[in-house]
Amino acid sequence: MKKEPVHILPLYLPCLLMFLLSSLRQITGDARARAVKVTCSPLLEHNETAYVPNFVATMEKISTQVQTSGFGVALTGTGPDANYGLAQCYGDLPLNDCVLCYAEARTMLPQCYPQNGGRIFLDGCFMRAENYSFYNEYKGPEDSIVCGNTTRKNKTFGDAVRQGLRNAVTEASGTGGYARASAKAGESESESAFVLANCWRTLSPDSCKQCLENASASVVKGCLPWSEGRALHTGCFLRYSDQDFLNKIPRNGRSRGSVVVIVVSVLSSVVVFMIGVAVSVYICKRRTIKRKRRGSKDVEKMAKTLKDSSLNFKYSTLEKATGSFDNANKLGQGGFGTVYKGVLPDGRDIAVKRLFFNNRHRATDFYNEVNMISTVEHKNLVRLLGCSCSGPESLLVYEYLQNKSLDRFIFDVNRGKTLDWQRRYTIIVGTAEGLVYLHEQSSVKIIHRDIKASNILLDSKLQAKIADFGLARSFQDDKSHISTAIAGTLGYMAPEYLAHGQLTEMVDVYSFGVLVLEIVTGKQNTKSKMSDYSDSLITEAWKHFQSGELEKIYDPNLDWKSQYDSHIIKKEIARVVQIGLLCTQEIPSLRPPMSKLLHMLKNKEEVLPLPSNPPFMDERVMELRDGSDGDSAGCASLATVSQSSFYGR
Repeated sequence: MKKEPVHILPLYLPCLLMFLLSSLRQITGDARARAVKVTCSPLLEHNETAYVPNFVATMEKISTQVQTSGFGVALTGTGPDANYGLAQCYGDLPLNDCVLCYAEARTMLPQCYPQNGGRIFLDGCFMRAENYSFYNEYKGPEDSIVCGNTTRKNKTFGDAVRQGLRNAVTEASGTGGYARASAKAGESESESAFVLANCWRTLSPDSCKQCLENASASVVKGCLPWSEGRALHTGCFLRYSDQDFLNKIPRNGRSRGSVVVIVVSVLSSVVVFMIGVAVSVYICKRRTIKRKRRGSKDVEKMAKTLKDSSLNFKYSTLEKATGSFDNANKLGQGGFGTVYKGVLPDGRDIAVKRLFFNNRHRATDFYNEVNMISTVEHKNLVRLLGCSCSGPESLLVYEYLQNKSLDRFIFDVNRGKTLDWQRRYTIIVGTAEGLVYLHEQSSVKIIHRDIKASNILLDSKLQAKIADFGLARSFQDDKSHISTAIAGTLGYMAPEYLAHGQLTEMVDVYSFGVLVLEIVTGKQNTKSKMSDYSDSLITEAWKHFQSGELEKIYDPNLDWKSQYDSHIIKKEIARVVQIGLLCTQEIPSLRPPMSKLLHMLKNKEEVLPLPSNPPFMDERVMELRDGSDGDSAGCASLATVSQSSFYGR
């Protein structure tokens, strides 16, 4: 076999460029290039061949604009492959520092790949990329706050923050979307509050005002009396602090030296991105090429078997049932396809999952899901009615569940009121029963790998049914674990799986624990590992469990205090939280199996063991545990971490 040459240049260039960026920071001063939060789109790119060059071209166009104005928008491509981009520095950042902040953001945003976009908030600038025009959006479900919980301040400081926010919001709304303000806390200069407010330049004055008012209300309610707070909203950024973080010099022109900084910064960020993508794709493809060659024959064999089986539907039948996949019948969209409601000729309601394949890997996921779920049957598993593999795209046909997915309820302020504690407890137990069946009662042990709220569907009686088996894997009893490429959803993946690709049923147990905590609190587990300021839901629950203050994290929609047996309900909720923490312990062997967890849930008087520390108490540790054994974790950050959902949100 011919030995391929080893290319050394890509191995040391990233280190050289990181050193260059570090040196540039020292030359230009504080560009406030510290990442506050990165949020990735829940959808995968449509076509990887088009996505990367479109993204790079968009960033190039924006780069030219940022160098002269500190702001840029651009569009490359059309249809599902379009890439819309926006970047903007906050109004007090000098132009030289602005370009450096943009270069830093540009090297971070590609970490969202293969998701088709994302947004990144740095302390000095903002960047966003999507496959649709988002320029006029000023609010959305991703709006959030980040509090700097370092020092609790007194009421006087809170009054100063409120005054500073009012001044900044009023001024920014009438002067192009940017303002800075300060207000004294009493007579002491050392206790002043400093405020920055900034809208994206694509917003209208009315939208800007509304965004900043929403942001101001959010940060006052959520961050005071802490010494620092940031509002990260769809159309604006707002920050207050007891430290004067604002730049003293206004944005100015460029000197000859700054031109050098700009050119080197932009070029370095381009090279970093291109090398990162090229090398990562190269490594991933090398690692998977053998597996794909083996899998292609299996795919062809499965396709022929399904075409001849009773599970097969005619493509034309399903096309007609969904009104030619009319958008009016769309139930949701996930990383692997879109789900539509349909009605068969016999009057049965169905859910049709429509998948577009541009590679064998996704085709394998489709046939894996058909093969896996067609062999199991349980009241807490979504029932597969059939599939179509003979048309222009592959389709899965499921029973239709009118209440769709659990995340539509527990993460929604209004719908969440539908689920009182007893209903949530029933959903938790039903999910546990479904997992016990998969792990211990089916003919072959099955690990789901993607247990999360959007993959728990609810029937007409709000009973839980586990859905989406595209990532599921069968497991032989004579093996301690399966070594596999990582696939799943950030925030739900067990540490040993995320770091080393070691797959056991304890991976599902961990995800179940996260789900339990989400059901109790009504909050999503932190998905971004870029934030230096926010705790994950697991860490938050652990801290309140230790302090004996669990009531503080309960979802207000539970309304348990108004019940006549509130003391019993309070005890039950606390017990379920403890079970969730037992599931999310860092050491896999300490997590109880699903059958034991089900026993704990149903036997409410049994004394529970105390949980040990959860993983990632410091989220920076997460980045250091990315293993590289075999096929395990090397490709995870680029190509296999999914945000898919069955019915979507």
